Amino acid sequence: MKKNDIKLRGRLRAYLRLPVMLTPLLIVINIPVYMESVKSGIYFSGFVLLYFLIMFLMYFYNRGRLADEFVNFATQYATVQKQLLNEFEIPYALLDFNGKLLWVNEQFTQVTGKDKRYHKSITTLFPVLTKELLQRGEDAETMQISLGDRIYRVSLKRIYFNMAAGTLGVTLEEHSEYMTALYLFDETELNHYMKENENQRLVAGLVYIDNYDEALDSIEDVKRSLLVALIDRKVNKYFMEMDALVRKIERDKYFIVFKNQYMEQLQEDRFSLIEDVKTVKVGNEMAVTLSIGIGNGGDTYNKNYEYARMSIDLALGRGGDQVVVRDGEEITYYGGKNKQVERNSRVKARVKAHALREVIESREHVIIMGHSISDVDSLGAAIGVYCAARVLGKKAQIVLNEVTSSLRPLVEGFSEENGYPADLFIRSEEAIMLTNRNTLVVVVDVNRPSYTECPELLKRTDTVCVFDHHRQSSEVIEKPVLAYVEPYASSACEMIAEVLQYFSENIKLAPHEADCIYAGILIDTNNFMTKTGVRTFEAAAYLRRAGAEVTRVRKLLRDDMGAYKARAEAVRHAEVYRGAFAISVCPADNVESPTIAGAQAANELLNIVGIKASFVLTEYQNKIYVSSRSIDEINVQLIMERLGGGGHLNVAGAQLADCSVSEAKRMIRATIDEMLKEGDITE
Repeated sequence: MKKNDIKLRGRLRAYLRLPVMLTPLLIVINIPVYMESVKSGIYFSGFVLLYFLIMFLMYFYNRGRLADEFVNFATQYATVQKQLLNEFEIPYALLDFNGKLLWVNEQFTQVTGKDKRYHKSITTLFPVLTKELLQRGEDAETMQISLGDRIYRVSLKRIYFNMAAGTLGVTLEEHSEYMTALYLFDETELNHYMKENENQRLVAGLVYIDNYDEALDSIEDVKRSLLVALIDRKVNKYFMEMDALVRKIERDKYFIVFKNQYMEQLQEDRFSLIEDVKTVKVGNEMAVTLSIGIGNGGDTYNKNYEYARMSIDLALGRGGDQVVVRDGEEITYYGGKNKQVERNSRVKARVKAHALREVIESREHVIIMGHSISDVDSLGAAIGVYCAARVLGKKAQIVLNEVTSSLRPLVEGFSEENGYPADLFIRSEEAIMLTNRNTLVVVVDVNRPSYTECPELLKRTDTVCVFDHHRQSSEVIEKPVLAYVEPYASSACEMIAEVLQYFSENIKLAPHEADCIYAGILIDTNNFMTKTGVRTFEAAAYLRRAGAEVTRVRKLLRDDMGAYKARAEAVRHAEVYRGAFAISVCPADNVESPTIAGAQAANELLNIVGIKASFVLTEYQNKIYVSSRSIDEINVQLIMERLGGGGHLNVAGAQLADCSVSEAKRMIRATIDEMLKEGDITE
C-alpha cells in the first residue's frame, strides 16, 4: 500500500485541519482592527496570511508522516496483540462463517493437538459445535464439551467485519458474514468439586412400620421380640451399606441420614427393603410392611427433615407399603403395589368423630362439597356430614353444580315436602357468596383441590375438614384443621358411617338418608365385590339398622336405557392390548351421565376371562375422562398417576385436557409399555 493511498478520516482528520479552519475566524477579527487603525489592520492581515500559509503547508507536509506513524503504531500494536492472544492462557480460536478454523493460539494447540496449519471444521474436534448451531447464533455459554478426561465450557462471540473496520477508522459497506471467536474454559476441577459437594449433601429419611401392632398381635408373645429384632436387623443392614446413620426413635419408627451420593443407588434398587421386610416370618400371619419418606434438595438440614416428614405423611396417606421421595418440589413414588391392609381398630374413627364435632360446634355455618361431577359416594358422604351438623343445630348446605341422572332419584328425596330446607343444595356461585373466614368447609370423597366442586371455597376460609378414601398425591388441600384420609376404606360413605356412630348418641338417620349413604358404599364396592372388608360390612349393617332398605336402594340406582346401551357399546368395541388390558371408548351421546356409564363399563370388562385391567375413555365437557379398574394383579392407580390422576389399587381414574380420544389411547398404551419395561406392573 502506498502512503498516498492512506487517507485520514473522522475526528483525526478534523483535528489536523482545525488550525487551517480557524483562518476565517482571524479574518473576521481583522475587520474591527481595520476600523481602529488601517496600519494595524494591514499588519494583522499579513499575520493572518502568514499563519494560513504556515498551517496549510504543515498540514500537507505532516499528513504523510502522521500516517506513517499511525501505521507503525498499529503494526506494533497488532504484533503485541497477536503475541498476547497467542500466549493467552485460555484456549482461543477464530472460526469463519462456516465454522472452519482460521487461527488458534498455543493453549488451544496444547489442548486439542491441532496447530495453526489445521484449517478444518471445528465439528471435527467437537461434534456438538455444528455449523447450524454457529450460524443460528445460539448462546453456548452453558454448553459443556468433553475432551479426553477434561471438561470445558464453551463461549462463542461473533466478530463482525464492520466492527473490525470501524476500529481502523475506515468505512466498509455492510457485510452479512462474520468470524466467531471460540473460548474454552476448563471446568474439570470446578465440576469435580461441585459433584463432591452435591454427593456430600445429607439426605434425611423416616422409616415407619405400617402394621406394627397388628403384626405383633398375630404371633405368640415369646416370638414378638424376635420379630422386632429381625426387622431392626433388616433396616439397619440395608441402610448401613449406604454408610447411613440409623436411629430408632420409637418402637416402630426409624430416623436415617445418609449422603446424597447413595440416592441413585437406592433409586436403581427401587428401595428393595420394603419387599425384603415382608419375608420376615416367625409365625406371624400378617406380613410386615414399611413406609419410607425421604427428604432431599432442601437448603438446610431442617428443610430436608421437613421434606422427609411431608414424604412419610404422603406415604401413609396413600396406604403405606411404599416409598415417597421428595427432592425439592419433585415427588417420586416407589412401591405401593399391594393392597392396603385394613385396620380393625376403630380408635381413629372415634377420634376423628370427636374432632369433627368440636370443629362444627365452633362454627355457625357449614358448607359441604365433594368432587366435580359428583357421584353417589360423594353425595352420600355429604348427606352424612349434613346429618351430623343438623344434630348440633348448625345450618349446613351442600355444593352440587350438576345433578346427573344417577343422582337425581337420590336428590329428589331431599325436597321441602320431605322436611328439608329449600337451599340444602346450592351452586358454586352461591357458596362463594356465603363463605367467609368463619365458615366451615367440609370436603368429602376427594383430597385434590382442583378436583373439588368449587376450589375457590378453600381460599375463602381458614377452616377446612377433609374426609376421603383415595390415595393422596402431590396435590393436596393445604393445612386442613381435620384430615381423615384412609385409603384402605372402600368408600367415603363407609368412613362417614363410622364417624356418625361415634359422633353423637342422639343422631338418627332418616330412611332416605341411610339409603343415600348405603348407596355410596354399594356403588364404590361394585355391589360389595371390590375393596370390601370387615368394617365395610359393619358400616352397611349400621346403615341397615338406621333404616336403609336394599330393595329401595336398588330401585334408586337403576340405569336409563341410554346409559345401558352406551355401556354395552363400550364393552362391544373394547380392544385387548397385550392380551390382558382392555381399552374402550364409552359414547357420550344421549347419555346424561357418560362418566358414570364409562366407570360401569370398566367394571363390566373385568368379567371377561383374561382381562387383568380395563380402561374406558369418555369424552365429556372438553375433557377425556379415564375410568380404570382391575381385580388384583394390576395396580391401576400407579398407571393413572402417570397420567396425572389417581385412585386405588383396583379403582382409579384420570382427567386429560387438550387431548383427543386417539391420543389418550396412545398415552395409555405407552404408559403400560413403559411400566412393564420398568417392572412396576407385570403381564
